Amino acid sequence: MNRTSRIALLFAFANWLGAMLIGGTVQGRVEAKAPEEASDGSAAGAYGSRRFKFLEKTDYAAIREFVVFIEHIPTAPDRPKAKASIAQKDGAFVPRMLPVVMGTEVEFTNMDDIFHNVFSMSDACNFDLGLYKRGDGKRVVRFDLPGRVDVFCSIHAQMACVILVVPNHWVAKTDSGGRYTIPDVPAGRYRLKAWHERLPSKVQEIEVTESGLTVSNFVLGPGR
Repeated sequence: MNRTSRIALLFAFANWLGAMLIGGTVQGRVEAKAPEEASDGSAAGAYGSRRFKFLEKTDYAAIREFVVFIEHIPTAPDRPKAKASIAQKDGAFVPRMLPVVMGTEVEFTNMDDIFHNVFSMSDACNFDLGLYKRGDGKRVVRFDLPGRVDVFCSIHAQMACVILVVPNHWVAKTDSGGRYTIPDVPAGRYRLKAWHERLPSKVQEIEVTESGLTVSNFVLGPGR
C-alpha cells in the first residue's frame, strides 16, 4: 500500500470513528404500573372470593429488565458484528433476558454437569441445539431477523429466557432502578421504543441534537 492509499485509509477511519463517537445522548427511566381497578371496588372484592383468592396478582412495582431502543436510524454507520453469550448455570439461563442487534452470534454454554437442551420455535429464529453438558463444546446461533425469540430447555420445563433482536446498536437495557442511557445517537428525529416481555410496548417520538441530552421516560402497563 502506497503513502496516498494509507492517508486515504486513515481519513476514512477517522470519519467512521467520528460518526460513531459524536452524537447526542438519550436517557430516562422506565417503570411499570398496574391497571386501575374499578372505582366501585368490585374487582378488588372478586379477588377475595373462593374462586380467585389463590390467584397471584402481578407486582408491577417489582418488574425489571426493560429494553429501550431506537427503531430505525437510516444513516447509521456499519459496525463490526457483535457477539454475546448465554450460560446454562445452576439450572437456569443467565442472563434470562438479552437484547442483541441483528446479525449477532450468541454462544450458548452449558456450565452444569448435567445435560441441557436449547431450542426455540420463534418466528424470528427457529433452532434446536440438541443435548449437551459441560465440556461438550460451544453452541452458536446467529440472529438475523428482528423480533422476540423465546428460548427453552426441553428437559427442564422451568428453564426459559428471552432474546430481543433489535435493528441497530442504539439500544439499552434498564438498570435495577429502571434507568437507561443510549449514547452517541446521531442528530435527528426518531421513534424510541420501550419494551418488556410481559407488557404492551410504547413508542415516543424524540428529537436528538448533536452532543445534546434528550430525556424520555416511559410508563408501561395494560391500558396505559
